[in-house]
Amino acid sequence: MTLNRRNLLKAGAVAAALPLLGSRAFAQTEPLKVGFVLVGTINDNGWNYAHNQARLYLEEQLGDAVETVYVENVPEGPDCERVLRELAQQGCKLIFATSFGFGDSVIKVAEQFPDITFEHATGYMRAANVGTYNARFHEGRAVCGTIAGHLSQTGKAGYIGSFPIPEVVMGINAFVLAARKVNPDFTITPVFISSWNDPAREADAARAMIDQGIDVIAQHTDGPAALQVAEERGIVGGFGQGADMSAFAPQAQLTSIIDNWGPHYVKTAQAVIDGTWESKDSWPGLAEGEVEIGPYGPKVTEEVAAAAEAVKQGQIDGSFNIFTGPINDHTGVERVAAGVTMTDEELLGMDWYVEGVNPPA
Repeated sequence: MTLNRRNLLKAGAVAAALPLLGSRAFAQTEPLKVGFVLVGTINDNGWNYAHNQARLYLEEQLGDAVETVYVENVPEGPDCERVLRELAQQGCKLIFATSFGFGDSVIKVAEQFPDITFEHATGYMRAANVGTYNARFHEGRAVCGTIAGHLSQTGKAGYIGSFPIPEVVMGINAFVLAARKVNPDFTITPVFISSWNDPAREADAARAMIDQGIDVIAQHTDGPAALQVAEERGIVGGFGQGADMSAFAPQAQLTSIIDNWGPHYVKTAQAVIDGTWESKDSWPGLAEGEVEIGPYGPKVTEEVAAAAEAVKQGQIDGSFNIFTGPINDHTGVERVAAGVTMTDEELLGMDWYVEGVNPPA
């Protein structure tokens, strides 16, 4: 993942300028072969697990109309390009690339196979046969931050992130903004491990945070390692990412953000079969059910659960948006005026931290 991808403001403008053209009709004389490219293993109990569950859901819903294949542990970089090309040559007519760093490879291979439909998860670059899809994970972070604000005894949270791309920065900011609505002195300290899935580094980061007085840990990485450390050390807890991770931390998981990609995969595959697919961006959240909040853990009281549900429902019905001002950045400068809500374009280019974030060195 390269540094020049972290500022999406210019990239968003480029993507908006791309033509959004309809796809070719798919001749349904045989099943639509659908390929999935995964950055980790389907057994990571998080991000990749959720995408694989959605793949199985696609098979269940469309039956004999589809055939699916997947490739695990594909690094972000040149190897992704090779895998995408091989899936195309193997007869896949629809290919989902499920990690941010696959973007350049998707665009390059899509140019070589104009009759194949590609979709890139969390991406921003589109073409006539390339669409993008994402989920409003930050809405779930606002729910988690509300819980943390109520339960943390130290008022200090840690956030284990992969890379400081806008998606991750957005999550950090949403979390602490929500927590500070409960406890105005609440702070969060992010640490970036430069990987989506490195259990050893995630665990080490969690231990270091706890040693520094942090008693709630959030994460934007793929596995349950940080939660397992939280369980072992007996702190207030943390949050599952991508899937319910309570089996690994039955006491420490306070709730989880569950990614429900299945309906998007069904809708997209059906559109390719029907010949109605169009290149566009999809960014649903709690209201559409693509982001779900898992069961609350045993440490979440009825009062705290009610507060979390209010934030969740407010985002579903549109009465609450965590990115409505006034919002100051971490230096105290006003970034969003009172009553103003940040636009999607502004969110997708977010490269600054809000008040309450202790920026990494």
